[in-house]
Amino acid sequence: MDAENLSKRLAAVAAQVPKGSRLADIGSDHAYLPAHLLMTGQIDFAVAGEVVVGPYENMLKEVAHRGLSDHLIPRLANGLDAIKLDDKIDTVVIAGMGGTLITKILDAGQDKLVNVKRLILQPNVGEEGLRKWLANQHFEIVHEEILEEDDHVYEIIVATPTLNPVAYNHREALFGPLLIQKGGAIFKQKWQKELARDQYAIEQMQGAKSVPVKRLSDYQARVKLIEEVLENDNRN
Repeated sequence: MDAENLSKRLAAVAAQVPKGSRLADIGSDHAYLPAHLLMTGQIDFAVAGEVVVGPYENMLKEVAHRGLSDHLIPRLANGLDAIKLDDKIDTVVIAGMGGTLITKILDAGQDKLVNVKRLILQPNVGEEGLRKWLANQHFEIVHEEILEEDDHVYEIIVATPTLNPVAYNHREALFGPLLIQKGGAIFKQKWQKELARDQYAIEQMQGAKSVPVKRLSDYQARVKLIEEVLENDNRN
């Protein structure tokens, strides 16, 4: 993969960036995503943030190699500290991290989200907590997709700020308010694997000398919910 040939996952993220956006890509690694968007004319300004020196140096090399120094600014910074208000960033991408970490980054940098019109998030795990945070902070999920690449399943969540109250029930937060409506083969594949893991965990807990009653009950409730959603998806 490089800036000319994005992975399937990053290409799907790139497709959600509106034309003409002023982009911040947080945890950008080699800065392939913003470089690609600049090279294809989708955007004309981007900030790429990295908290680790190695990836930051990779970004510097990529920017120099592509001749993008006038349009792509690499910054060594923690989370949204990579963004300066005079950057006038309106679109933020955070991809390839756990949902808990993405939530912490967003929560710690809320002052940098004042003018942001779109969040494009790709958590590897922990989607439920991220969706709850978005709702609590008045971000509405406007697009979700699920895809598979190299035996990994990824979810992309796109959210925009709203003045209206946003609320997702437990089912919507866990499965995705839009994904649960669409279902599909990859959605089903993910949740069948989750179901098998949870059922195995239940067996282990039930066989323990000291049964963790509350934890067992939580897993049983989750299994029931997954089974209901999968059964409904089979009818679609």
